[in-house]
Amino acid sequence: MTMQSNWFEGKMPEFDLSAMPLPFYQLYEWNHAILSPWRAAADATRIYLQNPVNPISQTPWGKSLAAACELFERTTRQYGKPEFDLEDTTVDGEVVSVHEKVVWQRPFCNLLHFERMLPADHKKDPKLLIVAPMSGHYATLLRGTVETMLPNHDVYITDWIDARLVPVTEGEFGLCDYIEYIMDILHHLGPNTHIMAVCQPSVPVMAAAAVMNENNDPMAPASMTLMGGPIDTRISPTAVNDFAKSKGDGWFERNVIMHVPFPHAGFSRKVYPGFLQLGGFMGMNLDRHVSAHQEFYNHLIIGDGDSAEKHRDFYDEYLAVMDLTAEFYLQTVKAVFLDHSLPNGTLEYRGKAVDCSKIIQTALMSVEGEKDDISGVGQTKAAHDLCPNLSDDKRDHYEQAGVGHYGVFNGSRFRSEIAPRISAFIRKQDHELGATEAKTKSAASKPAAKRAPRRKAPAKKQA
Repeated sequence: MTMQSNWFEGKMPEFDLSAMPLPFYQLYEWNHAILSPWRAAADATRIYLQNPVNPISQTPWGKSLAAACELFERTTRQYGKPEFDLEDTTVDGEVVSVHEKVVWQRPFCNLLHFERMLPADHKKDPKLLIVAPMSGHYATLLRGTVETMLPNHDVYITDWIDARLVPVTEGEFGLCDYIEYIMDILHHLGPNTHIMAVCQPSVPVMAAAAVMNENNDPMAPASMTLMGGPIDTRISPTAVNDFAKSKGDGWFERNVIMHVPFPHAGFSRKVYPGFLQLGGFMGMNLDRHVSAHQEFYNHLIIGDGDSAEKHRDFYDEYLAVMDLTAEFYLQTVKAVFLDHSLPNGTLEYRGKAVDCSKIIQTALMSVEGEKDDISGVGQTKAAHDLCPNLSDDKRDHYEQAGVGHYGVFNGSRFRSEIAPRISAFIRKQDHELGATEAKTKSAASKPAAKRAPRRKAPAKKQA
């Protein structure tokens, strides 16, 4: 139905952004550029008003205006990629330094290793690959996850590259490429690697494990831990799932796919912009975000520096977003949310169906949050139904009460309840540590061998 006929019939017109030749990404960039001098002026005003030498800094008016200036600067800023800044960790009660370095590179991903400077006699810890979600935020969103796992694991993490920084000459990056990257990384790390997928990567990680198990690949992961992942979104559908189903893949391609503007390195690449994904995330809990900024303003006025700093730390991370390649985004929406390809057995990797029933060697643990509003309860647990040939001693499931989506991989409940269970599962399934510990326990459980009775010494003859 056309826009004109809608008006004549007294209905609201249906707008299709694809029919509007406006460069929305470019307009977004221009908006930030236009606001740059205003942000600079607001920041300069804040510094002036907070100068302790300035008598206005101690007045209610001065504090209110300084707080308003900081709030304006922060809400109109473009946030850059954060750093992990993990300089040390505690291992066996001793503080050891941590060195972050890139050990594997591809156009769309770097593999980071958090190398712990351990003493030479330290026992080997399980090798853990954390696959960060490619869903708009940077891998640093899992800073708390990495920090928690470091004391007991040799940790690696996928650091996905912002698609707008990748030149079009590097080619496309789709769902099959994502799966291939995971397998390439596992080959780089070698055998007996454990893999943890946080949310979005659960489907491609499980697909990679299935392909490697089917091929009897010796580099197949020893275990995989799927956390809050959309394995089967037909179970306990959330608002995210319902929205995707109501639109269809054609709507997403017409309305949210844009070209990277000049002068970014990925100029003209088709992407799903990070700022759109951020808008979707914030829209799900808009009242909470508005309240958080109101509280931040009040904390600045009353001088509650600790609370204000917590707000800065959280939103410096949360508001930093990256673009996704259009092909990866659209293929993921179709395969995961519309066609349910993995549970239906129709997901393909390089033209061949992915068969999760072939997963026999890779142990499986699923973790869910009771209040997860992105991946509903049961969606991740469904992975176990897809692996009928996996023995019971190679599977586990845990649902954490009282936590939402982010609580599954971060926060106090993750540190105290979830992470210890994951570590125990990984250690049990480790091909080296698990076998060693099993032998030790077996030896300890065996009854001590009975000693032969001592013979009595012959009695001495009396003289």
